[in-house]
This record gives sequence, C-alpha cells and structure tokens, in this order.
Amino acid sequence: MEALLSHSFDYLSSYDPNKVRKGLRQVEGLLAQICLSRGKQTAAAEKRRSMASAGNQQSSPKALDELPADPAFREFYKLQESFQWNVAMRLVSCLEHLLDHGNDGSNDLLIVAALNLIHGVLLLHPPSRTIFSRENNMNLLLDLLDPGNCPAVQSATLLALVSALLDQPANTRTFEEVDGLLTVTSLFKSRSTSREVKLKLVEFLYFYLMPETPNTTTSSPSNGAGLHRSPSKAASTLAASDHRMGRETRTTDDKQRILGRYLHNVADLVEDLKETAPFGAI
Repeated sequence: MEALLSHSFDYLSSYDPNKVRKGLRQVEGLLAQICLSRGKQTAAAEKRRSMASAGNQQSSPKALDELPADPAFREFYKLQESFQWNVAMRLVSCLEHLLDHGNDGSNDLLIVAALNLIHGVLLLHPPSRTIFSRENNMNLLLDLLDPGNCPAVQSATLLALVSALLDQPANTRTFEEVDGLLTVTSLFKSRSTSREVKLKLVEFLYFYLMPETPNTTTSSPSNGAGLHRSPSKAASTLAASDHRMGRETRTTDDKQRILGRYLHNVADLVEDLKETAPFGAI
C-alpha cells in the first residue's frame, strides 16, 4: 500500500494534468478496494451475493461496521496517522495547484475528483479533519465556493466542507472566523447560483445549525466489538494548537444568532430542522 500511495503522491504533486488525473484515479482505486472488496467469503455466501447482484457489475459497498475488521482498512488507517502517508494533506496540496490553473472544463473535472476524494478520506479517517482547523486550508474550500465556479465544483465543495466540519467544533470555529457563513449565504442569495446548489446550501445550513458536542479524542479501528479511543498522532500534530482542539461548542440557539447576522429566515430553518429532524433528533 505504501508503494501505491508513493506513486499516487508523485502524480498528485505534478503540474501535468494527465499525471494529476492518474494520481487521483490511483487514490480512488485504493479507496474503492477498501470500501468495496469483501475479502474471502464462503462459496455459498459468494453465490448468494452474485445472484443478488445479477445484472449489476458494480460491487456492493461494505457496511460501516465491517470496516474496522478489514485488514486493508486497518493498514490504510494506520498509514494515515503519519505526515508521510496522509492522503488528505496531499489532496489539499493538489487542490492548491489546480486552483492556479484557472477555470476550464478539464481542470474543473480534476477539482471535483479531488474534492470527492477529500470527502471520502475524511469520512474514512476522521482525525485527518483537523487539517481544516488551519485557516489557509479552510479558505481553500471557501475559495471554491466562488460564484464564478461551476455548479459541480460548488456542490462537491459543500460535501467536502460537511465532512471537514463533522464532529469538529474547532474546525467550525475556524469556518466562522474566516467568514465562512458570509461566503455560504452570499452564494445562496446570488441570482446566478443554480437551483441544485441552492438546495445543497440549504442542506448545509441545516447541518451547520445542529448542536455540537466536544470532541477531544478520535477513533482508531480495533479487532474488538468496540473502538479503542486514542488521539491521532497526526491529528494532534496538525492541529493549530492544543487550546483550539478544546474550544467551546455551540448550541443550535447560539448558531441561530450567529447565522441571523447573514440570513433573515433562520428561525424558519431552525423550526423546520426540529420538525423534520433530517440528521436525527436535536
């Protein structure tokens, strides 16, 4: 796995779009193998799975509770704890290079691919989210929400942003401090914003308004039924400072007041959030 990541990182750091594309595909292939491959199965189980998926050439994804027991996932997770093999950091650097290439169709496709991979990697390895407690990394995502970018880039950015903020109050404070809410609400109010992106922006605002819980430790996969709780080595190093990791959490009421500076109908959003509970009960 180290050899594959090494080759992928070499391609991702290139200024040649073809090499960058190859690097992104290699990372995608690795993640697909981890998330889709089910390893050894009994003949009967394999036959049942084949019959169930007849006519469908795609492999079915593993359930989340299957991942910690998978050797490939465990190896990948362990590698992500170091700077040398951390995929999220390399993808962020790749995005920075891509932004320098300007706006054109082929470059936009590479940006969307990189954002989708960031979204997936941050879900597979939550400690990597701490890189977005840094203002420059958070600003990188906000730059991609510029009204001049295509809807595909804006939509992919919102998904990556959700995974960067998920269970990370320190990242959310950084998002607020660099005027993330102004960026999001301005895009929502813009007449040039597509309907599809506006729907995703509303979903993002629902997500933002959810109450927060402190997050001082991160999960590491284990062979047992549960998870061993231990701080990530890379996460603790990548965090801007120790006090940022323990920064205050905010309730829905707190966030409603903050968001109200930029949007007038926040009370309606909160009421709808409580009634529909799209992410579970508040």
